[in-house]
Amino acid sequence: MAKFDWHSDPIDRATPVADNYKSTQNVRRFLKSQCGEHFKFDRQFMAWIRSGKAITMGDVADEWTRRNP
Repeated sequence: MAKFDWHSDPIDRATPVADNYKSTQNVRRFLKSQCGEHFKFDRQFMAWIRSGKAITMGDVADEWTRRNP
């Protein structure tokens, strides 16, 4: 199975965050659609995403929303 292309493959809430995760414009578009136009990355949040836990992009959106009420 080919690795997920974070630049061009479709992202939805069930997309798993794999070891090849990249914070691309495609990811930013998805997260803005889930979290609102005020979405932005910060170092702590990016470290959480890359912590090695088994998470999905839905978990990522939910965690950002939790941190930024």
